[in-house]
Amino acid sequence: MTQTDRDAENGRDREKDREKEQRGVKRPIVPAAVPEPLQEQIQANFIVVIHPGSKTLRMGRATDTLPITVPHVIARRHTQPGQRRYEDQCLLREGLNSAESNEQRQNGLKMVDQVIWSKKMSNGVRRTPVSAEQARLYNRQIRPAVLDPNSKVNWTNTTHQPEYLVGEEALYVNPADCYSIHWPICRGHLNIHSGPGGSLTAALADLETIWSHALQKLLEIPLKDLKYYRCILLIPDICNRQHVKEVVNMLLVKMGFSAVVVHQESVCVTFGSGLSSACVVDVGDQKTSVCCVEDGVSHRSSRLCLAYGGSDVTRCFFWLMQRAGFPYRECQLSNKLDCMLLQQLKESFCHLDQDISGLQDHEFRTRFPDSPVLLYQLRLGDEKLQAPMTLFYPAAFGIVGQKMTSLLHRSQGDAEDPHDEHFLLTTQSKQDQSSKATTDRKLFPKPAGFEGESNMCDPSEKGNLTQDLDLGHAQAECLVGGADAEETSSALLSRKTAMTQFEGRALGVDKAILHSIDSCASDETKRKMYSSVLLVGGGLLFHGAQEFLQHRILNKMPPSFRCLVENVDVITRPKDMDPRVIAWKGGAVLACLDTTQELWIHQREWQRFGVRMLRERAAFVW
Repeated sequence: MTQTDRDAENGRDREKDREKEQRGVKRPIVPAAVPEPLQEQIQANFIVVIHPGSKTLRMGRATDTLPITVPHVIARRHTQPGQRRYEDQCLLREGLNSAESNEQRQNGLKMVDQVIWSKKMSNGVRRTPVSAEQARLYNRQIRPAVLDPNSKVNWTNTTHQPEYLVGEEALYVNPADCYSIHWPICRGHLNIHSGPGGSLTAALADLETIWSHALQKLLEIPLKDLKYYRCILLIPDICNRQHVKEVVNMLLVKMGFSAVVVHQESVCVTFGSGLSSACVVDVGDQKTSVCCVEDGVSHRSSRLCLAYGGSDVTRCFFWLMQRAGFPYRECQLSNKLDCMLLQQLKESFCHLDQDISGLQDHEFRTRFPDSPVLLYQLRLGDEKLQAPMTLFYPAAFGIVGQKMTSLLHRSQGDAEDPHDEHFLLTTQSKQDQSSKATTDRKLFPKPAGFEGESNMCDPSEKGNLTQDLDLGHAQAECLVGGADAEETSSALLSRKTAMTQFEGRALGVDKAILHSIDSCASDETKRKMYSSVLLVGGGLLFHGAQEFLQHRILNKMPPSFRCLVENVDVITRPKDMDPRVIAWKGGAVLACLDTTQELWIHQREWQRFGVRMLRERAAFVW
């Protein structure tokens, strides 16, 4: 057989093989590749988002459209007969009984009046002058009309002597019953004080009881099933780290959540509003926080916390109405039901629209337990505009001897976290320390540029901020040479003095916004922030607030930015949402992000490593 014949035969064999394959001859089956185990899919309906406020708790599943809203208060039954009743105040606070309080309040109101009269209405006409005496003459003659002898509002039934009552039930506990009233959060921090129920342990116990009640009764989640649930906790941008650590421990260890994510309110606000960058202004009931957020990151140097909010406006509105002869003469700031009424009157009557002028007649009803329903007539003038304007002139609150402005400070450290920033500071080389000291001296004139991470202490913990600075800088000085050490010590002392003086001032909301934006590093970032001021929270929910704040920022912003910024945009209702729930909504959005999977702190990890997990997993610098 020649070579040509052999090639032809091989070709025929190959054709036969192809025909067999086409006819479906069985071939060896290759086992399918086994896929790698998929990451556990977290269902959003098993994630609970918690946004605790000083006055209101907002909680819900990440799949809920809106959170449940509960007054953040608890009434605890007395454990011993004859025990003295205690009640945390809603509107009264420290610093109001000073001898200078009334004078400071009057001076602040004079400044408010000057601003009101200096600005014309939109039609170019000046406002009609109205004195409080004109309203007083009318209001003094008013007597209430009885609409119904039975208000159909009852005190909370305590005949079965429950150990505690939460939310609305706690607010309507009869003062004659043996219960004490506690608000576990005050001005964004755990309510630590020297009175009954003012210890850290008691405040945490109150939080656990309120949150457990909301989970069981309102979200219908049995506590025994929390091991299947995860939690997203929203915290203030300037927070007390010790308090955050204790709350996380409570959620994971005591309540039994399987995992927790801790994130900042301001960043969650941008998530909830759908904005990538904004200067977030959160005016709450007892505090106002300002912070610049860019691409999901809160700029540390831009954070400010002002120790006043909507409740201070309510109290000031009451003083102004008293000056105008408020016809409900039995009203007392120490009565929690009267405080709720004043809150409703403020929300109904107050505004920031300077086109509304002159005397106007209003009416309101009182509906209290064991009392008839009464109808009052009320005549008011500029009091409705003066009260909200005190947020821009906080001297009118009459608060003396209290720290009203707080910046971010260096941490005091934690014994459970040995590798914190103090460890990094003490292990730096002398050269690094010297260069850092030189940089600090250059940045000294701008207090807000001092970037140290720390707690904002409780109002009751006076002097702790100074200790924060001393502790951190003492570590730095021990590593710097003689001459440099003297210069550094002098610069740090000067900075500490400047920051103390700055924090002693009561900044208005508009000035706080300008200061926060000015603390940003680049002009491009500042331009972004001026172009997007996001106003959230319930403390500035007044008609005309958007235009009023926009006008004040435009008038006070640096001239160099007026050419760069096309328009100062103040956003009050992003996506037509209630500004009070935007932060919670952002927490729900956070639960659905893929990147959130890296932020979960699991129960076993927390039990093993403790607070170190916050430094490793938090999406912000812990």
